[in-house]
Amino acid sequence: MLKVTDYSSSSDESESSDEDGETVVVLPVFIFLSLYHSFLSLPVSQAEERRRGGHTESNGFGNHSNHGNLPDLVQQSNSPSATPTSALQELGDMAEFGVGGSKASFTPFVDPRVYQTSPSEDDNENSAAAMFANELLRQEQARLNEARKISVVNVNPTNIRPHSDTPEIRKYKKRFNSEILCAALWGVNLLVGTENGLMLLDRSGQGKVYNLITRRRFLQMDVLEGLNVLVTISGKKNKLRVYYLSWLRNRILHNDPEVEKKQGWITVGELEGCVHYKVVKYERIKFLVIALKNSVEIYAWAPKPYHKFMAFKSFTDLQHRPQLVDLTVEEGQRLKVIYGSSVGFHVIDVDSGNPYDIYIPSHIQSQVTPHAIVVLPKTDGMEMLLCYEDEGVYVNTYGRITKDVVLQWGEMPTSVAYIHSNQIMGWGEKAIEIRSVETGHLDGVFMHKRAQRLKFLCERNDKVFFASVRSGGSSQVFFMTLNRNSMMNW
Repeated sequence: MLKVTDYSSSSDESESSDEDGETVVVLPVFIFLSLYHSFLSLPVSQAEERRRGGHTESNGFGNHSNHGNLPDLVQQSNSPSATPTSALQELGDMAEFGVGGSKASFTPFVDPRVYQTSPSEDDNENSAAAMFANELLRQEQARLNEARKISVVNVNPTNIRPHSDTPEIRKYKKRFNSEILCAALWGVNLLVGTENGLMLLDRSGQGKVYNLITRRRFLQMDVLEGLNVLVTISGKKNKLRVYYLSWLRNRILHNDPEVEKKQGWITVGELEGCVHYKVVKYERIKFLVIALKNSVEIYAWAPKPYHKFMAFKSFTDLQHRPQLVDLTVEEGQRLKVIYGSSVGFHVIDVDSGNPYDIYIPSHIQSQVTPHAIVVLPKTDGMEMLLCYEDEGVYVNTYGRITKDVVLQWGEMPTSVAYIHSNQIMGWGEKAIEIRSVETGHLDGVFMHKRAQRLKFLCERNDKVFFASVRSGGSSQVFFMTLNRNSMMNW
């Protein structure tokens, strides 16, 4: 394995934890190694014994305008309409689903406060680059001062750093006092959910952190900007609660008395004990599939005059408790729930309600930890990559193995996520691995200088956000800029 860059430990950094002057620094913690043919992807013939298991608008909240301040709403694009059949036909009785609008184009965000720092005292070349970047930063800071007097929340920054094809990992200096459990991008800014509340990390102004909701635990969240909602699993009872973005915006700006008078949230179906959910978009329909203690619920978004998620299907008394859940539409016609449990992966046919196993890793005698369910693109919703423990297998919705390869992580990941660059990433204590979702081959890996626990938060375009947890419970937000084409051209 070829070592490309060796940075000094982050413990050598001089950091400020001022809440009102947060900055981002290039992270001197990781070594990046580029590998194009994975020696860790095992042919099925070599791994047969290991994995061939048995198969067998209510509340008065609409889509408020941006007011030139908080995050721009991202309009959802509409796919060509198709005629749904089977269970999909039932949705026609509820209302016409989805909202119109054109899809906004995004340019990759580069914070003007991010600049290349010197990895070591002896690296004169990088020191010169840092001095150059510092001067650019000073000039850009003066140019942005007036804009920031108007708003510190939604100033569109200019990319002032020289473009680099090398994947980078950077972090915000802000230290959160409690563990970061989840996050979601709202415009260019980041909503951060912790054990003790919901905050907004301003990525486009001065790095200020706004407290939005306190004394509430946020386990999972997704921003649906076109619908003006934030979907969450939150609270002591893990309720599925939906917050209105216009209400959250007003918590910062305090410029709309009418919004301030209204309740800013609604509970979905009075559901408690939620374990995991997934928002799945199909045509103009937005599904919300929810895993509970021993059941799975499917809701679908009903637009005005309802403007909320409404119950669609319910599957109770499941033999295996769901820990991870997803939904696929086979060939544009058949809805199927896919979920992971402590024994493997299973499917529920939505039309018939019948559950069945699609992959049980019989070579693992103890309980299985499911990490990710990835419905592969260009397979008509019928093929998946199922990740569990330190492995991943390719199967279809009927439980047949579709690829003669086992994705094998270099170590047991604590977090696994599909990235829309058609890659899958695994966060381990020793390294972050980036792999092709189609083949499982290793595209590259960031090696940690010291062991640490990392957790995936969210991703958009070529930006991937994740968090670290240090002793004492404090957390920091990291983000990585990926460029698959440049990685493969190294």
